[in-house]
Amino acid sequence: MPRSTNETARLRAAPIAPPFHVVLIEPEIPPNTGNIARLCAATASPLHLVGTLGFRIDEQAVRRAGVDYWHLVDVRRHADFEHFLRAFAQDSPAGKLHLFSAISKGNYVNAGYEKGDALIFGRESVGLPDALLERFHDRTVAIPTLGAVRSLNLANAVSIALYEALRQVDALSETTMSS
Repeated sequence: MPRSTNETARLRAAPIAPPFHVVLIEPEIPPNTGNIARLCAATASPLHLVGTLGFRIDEQAVRRAGVDYWHLVDVRRHADFEHFLRAFAQDSPAGKLHLFSAISKGNYVNAGYEKGDALIFGRESVGLPDALLERFHDRTVAIPTLGAVRSLNLANAVSIALYEALRQVDALSETTMSS
């Protein structure tokens, strides 16, 4: 197999409309958010950053962190979850919320994702606030683990969830090779 360059063709699928929305509530660890931002750029998914961040995302901070694809990400900032909800209702009126929590009894593969839905994740250290888990208890799911770890890394969990959602809406079946 030849070496890969920027011009080497890669397997691609067409973006979906409306896209899935990835929502991070008060993320704390810059590399996780950077990895998730790259995932959002790769899947044409808006990235919503809600509340206080544990780091800066200005151009200088992003450049210093080596995130050279930030300009490809549709980043949307929201002061709090209520502001996100209002913006999401306008942008994706038929979209549903899927809140991810390691303590949920619902399995993420049974969530019934539809185009335009929002995948919502909490802080790395404590997850989603209890008030949100109670308010949206019927929209809360977990990614089961087979081992005895407390939870998955945030960037890994977002990747697993987003690609499962894309699979469920058949967004990955028609592919082409292009650069």
